[in-house]
This record gives sequence, C-alpha cells and structure tokens, in this order.
Amino acid sequence: MAKSCRALAALPLLLAVPAEAQVLGTDAAACAPNTTGAGASGPAVLVTVIGFKNRDGRLRVQFYPDEQEDYLGSGKYIRRQEVPVTASGNMQVCITVPRPGSYVMVALHDRNEDGKLNVWSDGIGFSNNPRIPLGKPPLEKTRFTAGPGITRIDVVLNYMQGLSPRPIRQK
Repeated sequence: MAKSCRALAALPLLLAVPAEAQVLGTDAAACAPNTTGAGASGPAVLVTVIGFKNRDGRLRVQFYPDEQEDYLGSGKYIRRQEVPVTASGNMQVCITVPRPGSYVMVALHDRNEDGKLNVWSDGIGFSNNPRIPLGKPPLEKTRFTAGPGITRIDVVLNYMQGLSPRPIRQK
C-alpha cells in the first residue's frame, strides 16, 4: 500500500515533464540515448525548434541534399517529418538521414495546415539559423554536417514582422 501511494504521489512530477522533452516523429526511436553506440540504426538528426508564435497548426521538418540544383526545390526533399504543434515549449523532432554528410534542414510552422508556406503567417527556420532575406537564403549559409550518430541542431523560427522575417521576441 505504501509503495502504491508513493507511486501515485510521484505521478504529478512525471506529468510535469515539459513538452520539449518528448522527441516526436516516426524516427523518434533513432534519437533515443541508447542508439548512439553499437547497434545504432544509422545517422539521425535531433532538431530542436524554438520560437513558436502560437500553438496552432503543424510543424514540418524537411531535409534536402547539399546540391544547388535541388536546394529547396519542390519535391526535392530527401526526408520529411510532420507533427502537430505541441501545447507549449520548444519541439524536438528526430529524422534519420541516409548517410553522414552535408544536408540542408528547413522547419515550417504551418499555422493554417494548408501544406504551403504562407510568408505572411507561417514561421520558417533553416539549419544554421541564417538571416532570412525576402527569398531563400544562400545554400552555403544553411548547410550543416550530420555525423554517424545523433547530430543535434537548434532552429529558430522566423515570422514576417513588418517587411522582413525575424524571430519572435520571447517574453
């Protein structure tokens, strides 16, 4: 009886774990701590997305090859994960990549869930967090290298503010 009471008393602590602690996406198991050694399924990238304007819609994370001709081209992505936006906090999404090497990552906060980038309402961020011009940033500013294990990257979302996209100031 005492053990079950202690277990029930600890339940609120378990439920208080922030949403950012949960790794999302169909590849989430590839970013589990025990997958970095022998027996790991291959290279994976753990993307932490920061700076949501609100909690509406879905988050889409896409990886592109490090090739100018495919850079952000329609249908040219090599991996994609799409998940509902969580109720609070940063979001972590795990994506496996075919092999260690150079890639470009794009995160899209699709606020109205229409599957398209609306520059006036949606948020967007790139690997290496370059300043975003009106148009796509240069490939060389968005390129990153995925290693053989789990590579971690942080991406800050940018939303249109006035006439240029910028991160939302957090209070």
